[in-house]
Amino acid sequence: MLDIGLNIVPDAGTRHIRFGEIGFGYWGGNLVRNLVQMSATEMCLVADLDRDRLTHVASLYPGLETTRNYRDILDSPDIDAVAIATPVNTHFKLASEALEAGKHVFVEKPVTATSAEAARLAEQARELDLICMCGHTFLYTPAVERLQEIIRSGEIGELQYINSQRLSLGLLQSSCNVVHDLAPHDISIICSLMDSAPEAVNAVGAAYINPAMAEVASITLHFGNGVVAFIQDSWLDPLKTRRLTVIGSDKMVIYNDIEPTDKIQIHDKSVECPIYSDTYEEFAYSYKYGDIVIPRLPGGEPIRRELEHLVDCIRGGERCRTSVDQGLRVIQIIEAINESIANNGARIDLPQQAWI
Repeated sequence: MLDIGLNIVPDAGTRHIRFGEIGFGYWGGNLVRNLVQMSATEMCLVADLDRDRLTHVASLYPGLETTRNYRDILDSPDIDAVAIATPVNTHFKLASEALEAGKHVFVEKPVTATSAEAARLAEQARELDLICMCGHTFLYTPAVERLQEIIRSGEIGELQYINSQRLSLGLLQSSCNVVHDLAPHDISIICSLMDSAPEAVNAVGAAYINPAMAEVASITLHFGNGVVAFIQDSWLDPLKTRRLTVIGSDKMVIYNDIEPTDKIQIHDKSVECPIYSDTYEEFAYSYKYGDIVIPRLPGGEPIRRELEHLVDCIRGGERCRTSVDQGLRVIQIIEAINESIANNGARIDLPQQAWI
């Protein structure tokens, strides 16, 4: 892994890290709320083209300055870092200009619209010695962190396959398809659990509302050790589903993000094949049905944990867990998925490279 962002803010350990934010939509509002509430940060300026949104943020946080010109944030010598929560087709331009202005950058997923843009952004961050962090928020959830621990401990035995479903009715996007919108979450979680990127993908998708944008997709990730991961993403499902199932040779784990408390369930279930049998009639699989364990998870809002990690990186030059390099890997996988969809589910091989 490459170390990114060792350009530490002077006196950052003894003062607030000062933020500006570009884009105050739904997710931008969550970012501002946390940056205002955190003791280590100071929210200085919010930029958005929509006057009504600026009026709204000013009503929520009296005294917080607003502007319709994002350059006011980049040109301010008092701002250390910029959070970007705008449509994906603007990410590269805004993040690149922010880095050029000497600001550390947090940019929502997907990090850019194309892998070429993400690669240029990663190179720029390295050259300028600045942090460029991608908003893969789910990797900061206690549930996903615990799931990683369970898999790495060997408790579930040999990993066999993973199944992820991210379904709901909407929100349909006009600037990207369902793969760009939802799959980054699934891909970043699964690759982190596997601690590797897939060696190939294949996928099918369909568009029913907007012919230019697939609203449903079924994706398969093929990993080098024989493990496969299935992903189903949809904007056209009546029930909101956020569930990931991990199947091991000894146990199975369900991660249900919709559950308010019991997000992880460890099922002591498995299937065993008989060592030998003389006749077909003697051949029988053995099924194990054991206890269900629900581990206790710590609290904490994932986006808060994510932003706190960003502050730690800015203050101490720590290695960023979700750097732009990881965002680049995700975009490369997404592009391969879309290529497979365009070619009726053909298998698309990916370059062999480590997961960041």
